Amino acid sequence: MKKRQTLNNFVYGFLLLLVPTIFFLMASDILAQEGSGKIQGVIKSPYVKRFPALIFIDHVDGTYPPPAEKVHVSQKDLLFAPHINPILNGTTVDFTNDDTVVHNVFTPPGSASGFNLGNYGQGVAKSYTFNNLGVSTLLCSVHPEMVAFVIVLQNPYYAISDNAGNFLIDNVPPGTYQIKFWNEKLEAPPQSVTVVAGKAETVTFNDLKKKD
Repeated sequence: MKKRQTLNNFVYGFLLLLVPTIFFLMASDILAQEGSGKIQGVIKSPYVKRFPALIFIDHVDGTYPPPAEKVHVSQKDLLFAPHINPILNGTTVDFTNDDTVVHNVFTPPGSASGFNLGNYGQGVAKSYTFNNLGVSTLLCSVHPEMVAFVIVLQNPYYAISDNAGNFLIDNVPPGTYQIKFWNEKLEAPPQSVTVVAGKAETVTFNDLKKKD
């Protein structure tokens, strides 16, 4: 009986400590959401069903360090996966050969970052750290049909469109920004958007042209 009472006291004390923590975390989350806004919108083009677009804020004041963990890009079934890789400046990417054939990773002239990791076999991973803002095209010299993209960004406020062209950028600090559009087949001019805390701003990309 005494042991049971001791156990009950322990559980009661634990709950007394736990409940304030839960309320604190909930309140912090609400305050964070109230202090930020959203950018939502749609890309009006049938191309985005096959070729998703990246929507991103060009510049947001502040410093945004890269993640401690490496980003992973796989070479599997003669494809790069993911196909589109938005990352923060300074991020290191691991390129793994998950096929049974030899692969290579290199970027052609005109890419923001230039490198060639050479040829390597199954199960091997090679890394590269991206320190230049902009788009780098990923190619394989062994299989010229393979292509993917790394887009190095200044901040983490971006989204990749879904099959219907919809996108959502959440938890954006209030302010006025240039929002940009990137797609491997299409181009569109940037747009200005003002984000207000607690509100969602809507952006539509419909002035689209095929790239030359």
